[in-house]
Amino acid sequence: MQRPEPLKQRIMNHSDWISREAEKSLTRLLPGVREALAGEDGLLPPDVRSVFETRLKFHFPRLFRLLVGLYGWQYDFHYHLEQILLTAARAWRQRPEYLRKLDALREADPHWFKSEQMVGGVLYVDLFADNLAGLHDHIGYFKRLGLTYLHLMPLFAVPRECNDGGYAVSDYRAIHPDVGTMEELTELARILNNEGISLVLDFVMNHTSDEHDWAWRARSGEADYQDFYLMFEDRAVVDQYQRNLRDIFPDIRRGSFTFDKQSGKWVWTTFNNFQWDLNYANPAVFHAMAEEMLFLANVGVDVLRLDAVAFTWKRMGTPCENLPEAHQLIQAFNALVRIAAPSMLFKSEAIVHPDEVVRYIHPEECQLSYNPLLMALLWEALATRDVTLLRYAMTHRGDIHPECVWVNYLRCHDDIGWTFDDDDARAVGIDPDGHRRFLNDFYTGRFPGSFAAGMPFQFNPETGDLRISGTLASLAGLETALAERDPVLVEASVRRINLLRSIMMSAGGIPLIYLGDEWGMLNDYTFLSDPARAGDTRWVHRSRKKWQSKDGTYDPEALEWRFFDELVTMVSLRKELPAFKNSGMKVVDTENRHVFGFLREGGGQRILVLNNFSEFPRHIPQHVLDRCTSATMFVDRITGRTVQNGDGIDLAGHQYIWLECL
Repeated sequence: MQRPEPLKQRIMNHSDWISREAEKSLTRLLPGVREALAGEDGLLPPDVRSVFETRLKFHFPRLFRLLVGLYGWQYDFHYHLEQILLTAARAWRQRPEYLRKLDALREADPHWFKSEQMVGGVLYVDLFADNLAGLHDHIGYFKRLGLTYLHLMPLFAVPRECNDGGYAVSDYRAIHPDVGTMEELTELARILNNEGISLVLDFVMNHTSDEHDWAWRARSGEADYQDFYLMFEDRAVVDQYQRNLRDIFPDIRRGSFTFDKQSGKWVWTTFNNFQWDLNYANPAVFHAMAEEMLFLANVGVDVLRLDAVAFTWKRMGTPCENLPEAHQLIQAFNALVRIAAPSMLFKSEAIVHPDEVVRYIHPEECQLSYNPLLMALLWEALATRDVTLLRYAMTHRGDIHPECVWVNYLRCHDDIGWTFDDDDARAVGIDPDGHRRFLNDFYTGRFPGSFAAGMPFQFNPETGDLRISGTLASLAGLETALAERDPVLVEASVRRINLLRSIMMSAGGIPLIYLGDEWGMLNDYTFLSDPARAGDTRWVHRSRKKWQSKDGTYDPEALEWRFFDELVTMVSLRKELPAFKNSGMKVVDTENRHVFGFLREGGGQRILVLNNFSEFPRHIPQHVLDRCTSATMFVDRITGRTVQNGDGIDLAGHQYIWLECL
């Protein structure tokens, strides 16, 4: 059932009416909220109750406005509103004391996550440490690497077979038994907090597994739970929706609907037939997912990565991506979290057009976001040795709300898609379709002279779309160089890798290391012998291969040690530079198509970062430097070398420099 659009506009355009209704609703609901706060034992201290009530009064008008816009036209709106507030009150009552203290600290320092001290790592628990208990043994390693942010890839209960790498959740309150228990996760969260490491988890909010209890109950005919999903008896309605939808995994399946024999209905399944899309037009779904979200907040999660946010709201006649209601939905969850667990942040995962990515980033929506455009264009520049498109796109599309932060990464668990804007490419003289074909050929090793060893993912013969799988080291040429046993090629690949690392560490945002990349992990092709994984090339960079640094076994000749040491040095240096506080960067026109430059400023410090994407020496003329700074001298913080300002700057092949202006 869809909300009448004219009514929505009338509601949202009458701010005075909204304010009056919010005040009346809160007055009516407060007695029940206070009772829920006190609980049956009434032991929650008055000052703790007062903190919640103060936050509720402050954030409720925004929450009310958003929920009225989404659900106000439904007859039982006020019932659902009451249940949502009672859930928030119970969550606050159950919130551990150390997390309540953390809430207060972060409310006093709301931009804590923008610090130059923030450095992230992401891993699969089972691949990295077998289980949650084993992860404790690696906390020293994380601290040595300099991590203050640890993202554990999906670890909730999922079906044994059909689970999309953990993104088909069958229970948000249970850990997959191979990984551990919720009690172990709660203990780990507390330990990480004590060590100054923020815990990040995925919240798969667009869909559940078809083996979730809600799905089983929908299959069995329970009408309330059939309304949790988008289920249709009439194939003609399905076809009407499908007309405007794109295929996400064209290698696996076509269409966004699956016929469920038991219920006799078509189910909306955007990604895989075992992932049932939730029906957020039903306020009961919002309430149910809010309960799951606040439960995880009380486990000790600092950041929730909101998965597939672009697809969460559906409307006939649209592509059902990036609809306004998808933003309102996240904003409503944001307002609720500000009331019951204000230290927790949201990170958006929206691998869509760059303009759409930015729309999810706001203090009242997602405070953090992946930066897929920067990631993709760094690889584009590495292949072409030309930074023209990178410079143009980052100049026009790199800025976000000043109270929010990019999460900058080079690789992750997923594929690389060439998400640059077609008009940006045309503006710099590039044919976008032809360029994507070139990049796909280059990074799958089909282009003559390519150094890369990637694998194709999800080729769509109708559109020509293709994405790329592979580790950082293999895509940057190390695998090919080692296979040829050529030390010159090995050194060239190392320089490429460190060039990319330099930008990840120095650009505006939180750097995120896909663990394994810190020591140069190569592609692992053993997945090809596993029938359950052979069809998904992303497993080539989801490896069980391990390398564990140990005190007393330092080997400066080993590539693993070199990668690790050079990255640790770079992380440590980043943390010394207040200019690298995550407040954005100003892209510089270096007048050299091979050199990407940007300025970082903060804490009374100004740093010019220059990165040569060519294997040959390049010169930056003095007048370019004059436009950036009036400094008479620089210190290259990478080498410690003092540079006199006056003759321009020379860069060796694939050299990067962080020039502090003196």
